[in-house]
Amino acid sequence: MAYLRYAPDIETPAANEQETIDGIIEGMTQQSETVKAREHHAVRASHAKSSACVTGELTIAPGLPQDLAQGLFATPGTHPVAVRFAQGPGETLGDRVSTHRGMSIKVFDVPGEKLPGHAVDTQDFVLATGTTFPSGTAAGFLRDGTVIGKSTGLPEGVKSAVSSTARSLNRVLHAFGTESAMADFFGHPYSHPLADSYFSQAPIRYGEYVAKLGAVPTTESQRALSEWRLDPHQDEDGFRHATVAFFRDHEVVFELKAQLWADAERQPIEDASVDWPVSISPYRTVATLRLPRQDAYAPDRVRYFDEVMTFRPAHSLAAHRPLGSVMRARLQVYRALSTFRHRENGVTAEDTGSIDRIPA
Repeated sequence: MAYLRYAPDIETPAANEQETIDGIIEGMTQQSETVKAREHHAVRASHAKSSACVTGELTIAPGLPQDLAQGLFATPGTHPVAVRFAQGPGETLGDRVSTHRGMSIKVFDVPGEKLPGHAVDTQDFVLATGTTFPSGTAAGFLRDGTVIGKSTGLPEGVKSAVSSTARSLNRVLHAFGTESAMADFFGHPYSHPLADSYFSQAPIRYGEYVAKLGAVPTTESQRALSEWRLDPHQDEDGFRHATVAFFRDHEVVFELKAQLWADAERQPIEDASVDWPVSISPYRTVATLRLPRQDAYAPDRVRYFDEVMTFRPAHSLAAHRPLGSVMRARLQVYRALSTFRHRENGVTAEDTGSIDRIPA
C-alpha cells in the first residue's frame, strides 16, 4: 500500500485558531479553579484520578518495514517507560461516573531533535479509550469544554446520571451495529482498565509519514478480563482496586500499533472526530509495552506521578510532532493547565528525564 508522506502544508489552521485556544485555556482554568475550591487541591484538568502508576519497558520490534521504522521506531531496542492509567474527568469522582479512560506513556532514553521547550531525552504518548476525539477540532473542543465546565459544579449524582444515560444509549446503538464516540466519552462501560485499548485519537507525525497510535492488550490474562464489570455501588474506587490487584499477580502487556495515513479525504488531519477506516490502513504493531508485576499504587510513586511528573503531547521528538487542530490546542492547553496545577499546589513541575527519578 502507498502511504501519504508528511509535509508541513498538510495542516490548515483556522484563521481564528489562537483565539479559540485561548478560550479553551480560560474555560478549563475556570473549571480547575472550581474543582480546587471543592477538593482543596488542584488536580489534572483531565484524567485526574489515577488507577495505576507503573514502570516497565517498551521494546521496538526488529525488522520493521521502512514505512514503520520511523522516528523512535527506527532503531530496534528496549527503553524504560513510566505509564499512568487514569479515569477521564478532571476531578476526583466516584467510579459510578465511568467516562473515558487515559493511558499516558513516557518513554526514556530517546535521543534526537525535540520540539521547542522539550530538553530531555523522552517521548510522551498521551492515549485514551476511543479511536477518535469526539469534539473533532479546537472549535469543538471549546464548545464541548464549555459545557463540561458549566457542569463541574453540579452534584456527583447528576454526573452519574449523565454517564448512565450515555452508556445506555451506546448499548442500544450496539444492537444496531454502531455506537456514538461522544456517548462513550461520557459513559464508558464499567470495564477493566487493563482490558481496554487506548488510542492517540488524533494524528502525529510519524517520521516521513503520519499516523495514529493504539495500545492493545495482548496477554491471555488481560483478554480474560473482557467480561469483567465493576459494581460501583460496592466500590467507588473499584477501577483502581481491580487494576492494583491485577498488577500484584500478573504481567501486563500491550502491543503499540501505528495506523499510517493513506487517504487525505477519508482520513482527515484536521478533524479528529473522523475515525480512520482500518479497511484503508490497518493498525500494525511497532513495539511491545511490558509492565511487570509490581505495586501499582505505592504512595511515594503515586505522589510523584500525580503531583510532580508531567505527561504532555509537547514532550516529543520533532519526528512525532502532534498534528491537526485538536493537537495544536493540546500543545498549549496542557502546558497552561499544568502550570496552574503546580503553582496552586506549591509543587515544582518536572519534565522527568530519567527513570531513576521515579520512586521505587
